[in-house]
This record gives sequence, C-alpha cells and structure tokens, in this order.
Amino acid sequence: MQLPYPARPARPRARESHATKADPMEQPHPVRGITFDTAPIAQELRGETAYEREGHTARTLVREPDLRIVLMVMKAGAVIKEHRVKETASLCTLSGHVRLRMGDRLVDLPSGRLLMLERDLQHNVEAVDESSVLLTLGGPET
Repeated sequence: MQLPYPARPARPRARESHATKADPMEQPHPVRGITFDTAPIAQELRGETAYEREGHTARTLVREPDLRIVLMVMKAGAVIKEHRVKETASLCTLSGHVRLRMGDRLVDLPSGRLLMLERDLQHNVEAVDESSVLLTLGGPET
C-alpha cells in the first residue's frame, strides 16, 4: 500500500538538531533513549514544498522493526484520503484539531486527544484547524 505521506529516513541526521541525546557523539538508539522536540520539527515541515502544494506532509522520526513514529503536519481543511494501515496505530493530536472518518463514524481529535486504530481499519484524516499529529505504528506480530 502506498503511504499517504512521504517516507523519510528514520534516524535523525546531523542537520536535524531537534533530536536530543546524552552524548552528542553517540548515534541515537531507542534502547538508550532519544527525545524529540516536535514543535520545531513541525515548523520546519510547514516550510516544505509538499506542505504548500498538498496541504500536509510528514517526517518519520523513528523506524524500527517493531515501531514507527511519524510526525504529520496539516493545513486547516487538508484531507489525507481514505486509506488503511496494516499495523495497529495510534494518533495523538499535538496541536490543532483533526477529524477521522471511519465508515459512518466521525471521531474528533482536538489537541491532546489520543486515538487507537485497529489494523486494516479504513479511514481518512481531515484537519479542522492547522494541526500537528503524532502517528505511531506497531510492528508485525511475533
């Protein structure tokens, strides 16, 4: 399935100074811990051509075999068309307000609200206000 957003390298690159770690020379590793300041990353994403052209864009912050974390930003009124993801997922609105349509059900996610989605659930995402959303995707079952 084609993702509704561009895939990005998972490990923070040197220019991505928004990820913080204990030792600046050490490569980020989830077992040791890594933190992200999502606000400046979201601001950077809003400056990208894809955001201007399509009304939304995203950056993968973490890509591991069992976990993917994606920061998405959306302009007010932007829609990510109906799609499915094969993993169990969660969406947490960091700022703004998004709305998901799952069949005949609408779910509002204002800032601070978290939603869990079961795998293969068809849905779309609409930004009611300019928004940043953290998407977490679980890995394959073992």
